[in-house]
Amino acid sequence: MILSLEGMGPESKVYIFPSSRKFYRDELPVLNKKILNFCEEFKGVDIFFEIRYGRFLVFVVSEGTSLDLDQHNELIAFIQGLEEGFKLVLLDKVNVSFKQGEYIQMKEIPEFKKLIKNRGVSPKTVVFDHMINTKYEYENVWELPAGQSWLSHFFN
Repeated sequence: MILSLEGMGPESKVYIFPSSRKFYRDELPVLNKKILNFCEEFKGVDIFFEIRYGRFLVFVVSEGTSLDLDQHNELIAFIQGLEEGFKLVLLDKVNVSFKQGEYIQMKEIPEFKKLIKNRGVSPKTVVFDHMINTKYEYENVWELPAGQSWLSHFFN
């Protein structure tokens, strides 16, 4: 069943899939429909989804209906299908996603380090932590200044 984010408890499990590129305007309705159909057919799971900033697929699974191994594999297979269908990468969470003005950028860690060295980013640059686990973290620490994130040691 599809729920609202507000209907989820703070310990609900969050899955974030950062896209290697922004979704094109004409892709968004198709993508939204595919995700909606997947969530409606995801049996026994209370779930919320959103496409955030046109760049991130976010799924929140109610703390009362955590995914078993088969359901987790079903979600990953669905994401892999989206990767293939839309010709992008969604399962690489090691790259750094960050805001640069009104745009979201994604760089590999060595490239991000070069941006730090060349002062293209600073400890105040907003980054996204794709390794968060709960709705509470999603709402409170998913977006934060790089200097307060796991990347802070690169600024020393």
